[in-house]
Amino acid sequence: MGEIKKGILGGFRGTVGTVVGSTYRGKSIIRSRPTASHKPPTEEQLLQRKKFRLVIKFLNPLQGIQSQLFGSRAGVKSRVNLAVSYTLREAVKVVNGEPELLFNKVLITKGELSGFKNPQVTLQAGGVVTCSWEDNSGQATAAEDDVFGSAIYCPELNEFVLTDGIAMRAELTAEQVVPDSFTGKQVQVYLWFRNAAGKIACTSLYMGEMMIL
Repeated sequence: MGEIKKGILGGFRGTVGTVVGSTYRGKSIIRSRPTASHKPPTEEQLLQRKKFRLVIKFLNPLQGIQSQLFGSRAGVKSRVNLAVSYTLREAVKVVNGEPELLFNKVLITKGELSGFKNPQVTLQAGGVVTCSWEDNSGQATAAEDDVFGSAIYCPELNEFVLTDGIAMRAELTAEQVVPDSFTGKQVQVYLWFRNAAGKIACTSLYMGEMMIL
């Protein structure tokens, strides 16, 4: 693999004959076109593919959130890419040869905004989920108009309920209702704040596994 610094072609993307052009961390790169392998994949390769499929399926509904609120772009690596890399590295375990998510390690958002003070989640009949917290506006980077967000995930259904904008930090509480299909099922609950401009967020907080009433 070589870096294009000068030349008649300059930087390009795509394939020309046996040469592939691409961009890596802001640099134009050329490499030889890979030849197709006819070797069967190893067990390690198969396991890695399973991990990747598991993570992509889980994170796909979160792309809109994570494209804005997961860390900062690193070169040409998007925030969504960063979320996938983090989840593969930190939030997957292997049990009897099969990958599983570690829900307590999952991050929905990642950033430097101040988080929650003494958050609580309570469940009521009818699928009502109430989140409450103490006001820490004015401390560090916390502001009164920071916007509350949440993700409630049902593994059995592989479905998310996502909220954004139903409350601000200074309001101290937010109430949401999950679908009837969630009743009697275990869910994973995550909370976060983002700033009013939607540019930065706190690192999401995992509130644990709960059963919807």
